[in-house]
Amino acid sequence: MNNRTNYHTHSSYCDGAAPIEDFVKEAVRQGFSSYGVSSHAPVPFDTCWNMKQENLSAYVDEVYAIKKKYQPDIEVYCGLEIDYLGPEYNPALPFFQELPLDYRIGSVHFLKVGDKYIDIDTEPEQFKETVFRYFGGDIRKLVEFYFETMMRMIDTGGFDFVGHADKVSMNASSFLPGITQEPWYKKRVREYFEFIAQKKCMIEINTKAWQSKRLFFPNREHFGLIRTLQIPVVVNADTHFPALVNDGRFDALKEMLVEGFTHVRQLSKGKWIDVEIAPL
Repeated sequence: MNNRTNYHTHSSYCDGAAPIEDFVKEAVRQGFSSYGVSSHAPVPFDTCWNMKQENLSAYVDEVYAIKKKYQPDIEVYCGLEIDYLGPEYNPALPFFQELPLDYRIGSVHFLKVGDKYIDIDTEPEQFKETVFRYFGGDIRKLVEFYFETMMRMIDTGGFDFVGHADKVSMNASSFLPGITQEPWYKKRVREYFEFIAQKKCMIEINTKAWQSKRLFFPNREHFGLIRTLQIPVVVNADTHFPALVNDGRFDALKEMLVEGFTHVRQLSKGKWIDVEIAPL
């Protein structure tokens, strides 16, 4: 096996820029051993980037047809990125567990404030407005709530790995530069990753923002802690464009090697296995 894999992909079924097959073709061209499609699952309200409920069946059927078509060249896997919205809507619900998926990503893009679900994965200006409108301008209050929500999702389960585990750091740092270096933030992040380790969860290192912002999620500064806690890691590009199926992956693997990681998780014949990181 090689280290060319990616299990976080968004196609035209949600907010991706191309049909599913275009991503798989590019993965084959680049010599991938396996590839996963993971469109944003439907949510119980309208968004511009989640899949529509009525398209879910067609999505699963299409991935399975492509899986069969490309079987000699690459292992294709059918996944979903499922939002945690609380006890009423999360990856562990029977609806998601009964779908014929190969894997599930558990992610938090929304925070529930009162009876509203507030999108925090937005442009910086919109995020700033959110902090003032719903959190009284207190960025710490939002960040604490984000990590509390992530921990509730992790405790609830129902997913294979945690998606972009500290993505709030990007917008929080835009709102308040240096926030990730504050003692309370560092303490909260350590508690968060210790909880992940306790629950024996796998996380992804998400490389989507590496080329544009030099950011991984989790942030590079946490790689040593993740290694010390022996949290298993899969590396994903969170791809929205076919040309970016391998974007940032080898950069992440190089940094993992620096921190003493020797293996990365990959899917093989339907099972998550540890594969040695090849010399880069």
